[in-house]
Amino acid sequence: MVLRLSQKEQSRLCFVISALLALGAAQPVKAQKAADNNIVVLIDQASIVRLERTAAEIVIGNPSIADVSVQSGKVLIVTGKSFGETNLIVIDADGKVIVNRQLIVQEPRTGFVTMYRGLGRQTLHCAPYCTPQLAIGDTMDIFGSVSSEIKTKQSIGQTSAEGEKQQ
Repeated sequence: MVLRLSQKEQSRLCFVISALLALGAAQPVKAQKAADNNIVVLIDQASIVRLERTAAEIVIGNPSIADVSVQSGKVLIVTGKSFGETNLIVIDADGKVIVNRQLIVQEPRTGFVTMYRGLGRQTLHCAPYCTPQLAIGDTMDIFGSVSSEIKTKQSIGQTSAEGEKQQ
């Protein structure tokens, strides 16, 4: 089931969302270190983790939740892939632990609207116009449709980067 909104429904929805955002009803959540020393990052966002010493090995407990890339021996980039909790362990060349922290990946809370129709759910990103967003938990038809569009777009970009013509 794909949710189709009339122009009038889209206008109303955008007006309500704009009003809520203007009133500050939705507070932005940024990648941050929580008070209890957890690393908190948003899905599809990156956060910088600076290390005291150069990393030799890096372990993510569940790589489907987050990914880490090394910018230099002392700077890591943590990217949220799916909401959930896992852990990050960083070890130096002597086998000593540099970092052993919980890694929490959250969904963004700003500019997103979740619409329910019966048992169906669809997530939209409204800034300022509402467009479908790939979100875990949306109805399978909607999730599959948005996912397919994203894969097609990525394929076109990849093909263009490789210098091949699209048919």
